[in-house]
Amino acid sequence: MASIVRHRKVNIVVLDPDEPIAGHCKPGDIAISAAPDGWWTSFIGPDGEIDSYDMPYPTYKEALWAAKAAAEFGV
Repeated sequence: MASIVRHRKVNIVVLDPDEPIAGHCKPGDIAISAAPDGWWTSFIGPDGEIDSYDMPYPTYKEALWAAKAAAEFGV
């Protein structure tokens, strides 16, 4: 079940491995999702496009920290 961490008026949506980003996020959100290779941080653009960093983070805490840092800059 997806959960939301709110930081600087930005929703950081934490997804379970089987949950699709498009099903839980809206434009301006940041998604964190677990995958076999690590934790991906993705950004949802104004038209629903999804952009992610080039590599996943090894831990949830690192992915969350990166998402919060991005929210500080007003993604």
